[in-house]
Amino acid sequence: MDIANLNQNILIYVNGELLPRSEAVISVYDSGFLMGDGVWEGIRLIQDKWIFLDEHIDRLFEGARAIDLDLDLSAEQITNAILETQHANNMSDQAHARVMLTRGVKVKPFQQPALSTSGPTFVIIMEHSDPHAKAQGVTMATVPQIRGMPMSQDPKLNSHSKLNCILACIQANKMGADEALMLDPHGFVNTTNSCNFFIVKNGEVWTSTGDYCMNGITRKKIIMLCKNNGIPVLEKNFSLVDVYSADEVFITGTLGSLVPVLELDKRTFGTENNKITQTLQSLYNDLIHSQ
Repeated sequence: MDIANLNQNILIYVNGELLPRSEAVISVYDSGFLMGDGVWEGIRLIQDKWIFLDEHIDRLFEGARAIDLDLDLSAEQITNAILETQHANNMSDQAHARVMLTRGVKVKPFQQPALSTSGPTFVIIMEHSDPHAKAQGVTMATVPQIRGMPMSQDPKLNSHSKLNCILACIQANKMGADEALMLDPHGFVNTTNSCNFFIVKNGEVWTSTGDYCMNGITRKKIIMLCKNNGIPVLEKNFSLVDVYSADEVFITGTLGSLVPVLELDKRTFGTENNKITQTLQSLYNDLIHSQ
């Protein structure tokens, strides 16, 4: 399957219309384009089921409330729009969607939210995807960019303003890595530029406290699976020293699920085996197919 060619022919949902990719446009006065003023969710389609859809929509509404964005839409309307877009694109498996909501078109290109008077902009980009593209693992590099304090821009907010993470990704790419490892404001290990981060040490799974990272739905499921299956799991502060001596390292996200980290800062992991990582991959695969 040539995914790139398939994705050239997708229909994109824009404010109630399904438009060919080349015609799916928004105004240059849109708040999302001008200011990064909006929230979004990434969701994954497996065997005709949008995985953990209710939780993603709940998080979308939480983000909208946090930025005082009146969606004027119900969860049912958003779900129906997702299903409409799915059916219009004849998708049943191996697809993902980005559901985006901005404050809408402004009357002037300035910051003041009250200048957005036309109501929210609602876009769904749905594409065919290959969830196995990085299944063998990724390489990472630690970068100077950090996830900020909640009083600046709360890292838990899945907003359109992603420049901090983009800069982290650029730094990692410049160092020849796929993903960036970002620390928290206190220098503890936090998250990647796009995923949540875990290590395995002495049979225990460690991840950050969660204070400075996205409330990852896959992250939450992995923690739950550890607890339900007798795998010790800790949400705690830890440093790069702990990571460099880890037995296994992996990242989690909606599209990739659980992906091993092969290398961080030129240190390699899992050269013998990734026993716990593989166990969690299997448990998570069973979980999503049970949905």
